Amino acid sequence: MLKKKVAFYTLGCKVNYCETESLQTLFEQRGYRIVDFEDYADVYVINTCTVTGLSDHKSRKAIRRARKRSPEAVIVATGCYAQGEPEKIKEMEQVDLIIGNRERENLPGIIDKIERGSVLDLVKDHGKDDRFEILPPVRRRGRTRGFLKIQEGCNQKCSYCIIPKVRGPLRSLNPDQVLLRVRSLVESGCREIVLTGIHLGLYGADLEAVTLASLIRQMEITPNLLRLRLSSLEPSDITPELVEAIVESKIVCPHLHIPLQSGDGEMLRKMNRHYEPIEYLYLAKWLKQEIPGLALSTDVIVGFPGETEKHHRRSMKLISDVGFSRLHVFKYSSRPGTRAASLPGHLPNEIKDERSKEMIKLGETLSSEYQKQFIGTVQPVLVEKVVPYEYGEGFTPNYIRVKISSEIKGLHWRGREIKARLLKESGSGMLAEHVRR
Repeated sequence: MLKKKVAFYTLGCKVNYCETESLQTLFEQRGYRIVDFEDYADVYVINTCTVTGLSDHKSRKAIRRARKRSPEAVIVATGCYAQGEPEKIKEMEQVDLIIGNRERENLPGIIDKIERGSVLDLVKDHGKDDRFEILPPVRRRGRTRGFLKIQEGCNQKCSYCIIPKVRGPLRSLNPDQVLLRVRSLVESGCREIVLTGIHLGLYGADLEAVTLASLIRQMEITPNLLRLRLSSLEPSDITPELVEAIVESKIVCPHLHIPLQSGDGEMLRKMNRHYEPIEYLYLAKWLKQEIPGLALSTDVIVGFPGETEKHHRRSMKLISDVGFSRLHVFKYSSRPGTRAASLPGHLPNEIKDERSKEMIKLGETLSSEYQKQFIGTVQPVLVEKVVPYEYGEGFTPNYIRVKISSEIKGLHWRGREIKARLLKESGSGMLAEHVRR
């Protein structure tokens, strides 16, 4: 008997990608074969995103592509757009099942019972009694880096953000479960693990006597785990206890992603972000002092309602003063149901486009300045990809993408940490030569 085929398409953040990998494992356990989204499949699962209007558009487009490719297939919409706008997805008349971000543990079984010709809407609103969704641990052989979701939900309520509505309240994966999944990933070949969550820094807030710092200390002793990377932390999450755990750790990478969103105090208050620009600047200086060579990346929103040219200039200056290693620039996108959507002073797209281009250019300059300081130094590179007889490619602990010119030995570099001397910049990364011991 031929196995049924299932294809996945994922939009949005690392959390979504983690969930998709777990869903793939779930379907494999039920006897399905995973195929490419461009191929014919019996089931298509679109893990949607709703962080911006463009994300909504891309989610709908992926649904249409799946239906066009296989008119008889079962089309499933899950994820944040499905959670927040199930009625809009129903109106498309191209989806068989809408399930959102909850209770997907038996998704293959639900699909088996679907009656064709009708839309099954299983989206449930989030509530205080939400539990952490337990999907199967991922075991992907040959993967050098693995992503592990350990936290869900957010209570922060930034004025521009719809995520608390579609992800629900704070909840954490039990630390014993985290450690089991870490070991599973390492046993499958992962040398680096990235911890992800919607509000990662508040991991353990719903548990007793558990924090992200204490979890890091427990993970430290995992056999064969070479690197541990933290995906994103809010400024208020950076406690002395956490910094101490990072500094004392032999596996935590010197790379932190701490969203700024704006370098102007008035804009931050409108965004409901509870810090001042000068506080963020002092935080960045402290972290760089405590963690040598720290790569500090951030998110920034341009064109927020009411943002003037002066606000934009202040933001540009603070970002320059901090000296980020990388910027992720987002043009403000109005989300219905958020406080920012009803604020006065929404800006035309032309202004948002212009400020976005300027901010992206600044980010490229800062990234180049950060990378140049490592020219001539020898850095460990965890090789994730090898092009035979040409180069091995991977990342340093501080998240610089490096291509190492290789010879025959390079064929065996994948999954190994290789010493490399960084020579020069190339695109968004650097070129290097192998340093033989």
